[in-house]
Amino acid sequence: MEEIREALERAKASASPQRQRRATPQSSTQSTFVADGSPQFDAAKEVELGRALLRSKRIVAHDHLEAQSAAFDMLRTQVLQSMDAKEWRFLGITSPTPGCGKTVVAVNLALSVARLTDRTVLLMDLDLRKPQVASDLGLKPQYGAISILESRSTLSDSIIQTRIDDCRMMVLPTESRLSSSSDWMASSAMSGMLQEIKDQCQWRIVIVDLPPLLVSDDVHSVLPQLDCVLLVTAVGTTKIAEITESINHLQSTELVRIVLNKAPPSKSAYYY
Repeated sequence: MEEIREALERAKASASPQRQRRATPQSSTQSTFVADGSPQFDAAKEVELGRALLRSKRIVAHDHLEAQSAAFDMLRTQVLQSMDAKEWRFLGITSPTPGCGKTVVAVNLALSVARLTDRTVLLMDLDLRKPQVASDLGLKPQYGAISILESRSTLSDSIIQTRIDDCRMMVLPTESRLSSSSDWMASSAMSGMLQEIKDQCQWRIVIVDLPPLLVSDDVHSVLPQLDCVLLVTAVGTTKIAEITESINHLQSTELVRIVLNKAPPSKSAYYY
C-alpha cells in the first residue's frame, strides 16, 4: 500500500504543473452551486431507498451518524471547494480498471452532497458497459440514459427522484449497451443530452459515474464535456503502472482528487 501512496504523490506532483498552465481565471463566487429556492421534488413520485439494501451495498453517506460516512463528508468538502473555486458543476468519477469501487464512491459522494441543505445533486450513470447505480440503490427504472439517446424517452421521464430520511437525490440510470458503448459515448446524441442537463440543471451538482478509464475509449469520448474528474484507485487492485497510465490519460483534464479506496482501517485510537 505504501508503494501506491508514493506513486499517487509522484503522479500528482508531476501532473499539477500542466494543469496549472491550462487554468484560466474565473469568478470564485459560489452562487452557481446554490439553489435560489428549494428543488421542486414531487413527493408522490419519490422512490424511498431501502436502508438495509444500501448498507449491503456499502452505501452509508446518507446517515451522518454512520462513522464511515465521515470519510465521504471530508471528500465532499474538498471536492466542492475545488469545484466552487472554478464554478464547475459536472464531476466525472472513474477508475483505472474494474473492481476499484468507483460506483460506491460516486453514490456515497452524491448522497453526502444531497445532505447539504443548500445543495442539490443529480447522480448520472454513464457506465454503459456495466451500469450499477440503479442496482446499488435498489431502483427498477423503466427508462434511462440509453432511452434518451435512442429518443424513446425524455430527460424528465428518465430521471428518478429518490429519498431516504430527509436526504433527496435525483438519479439518471442507464441501460447496458456493451457492444456499442463507445459509439454512444462519442455520439451527437450524448452531447445533446449532456447539454440539455447543463441547461436545465444550472443549480445542481452533477456526478457522473463513468466506465473504468483503461478498459476502453468510452471515458475519453465524454471527458471534454465534463468539468473535472475524480480518480478512484484501490489497495490490492490498482497497480502503480495503472495509476501512472491513468494520470497520463487525464493530462488534459482537471483532476480534482485521487481516492485510495479499500485501504485497511487505521489502528490509531485518535478520534474527533
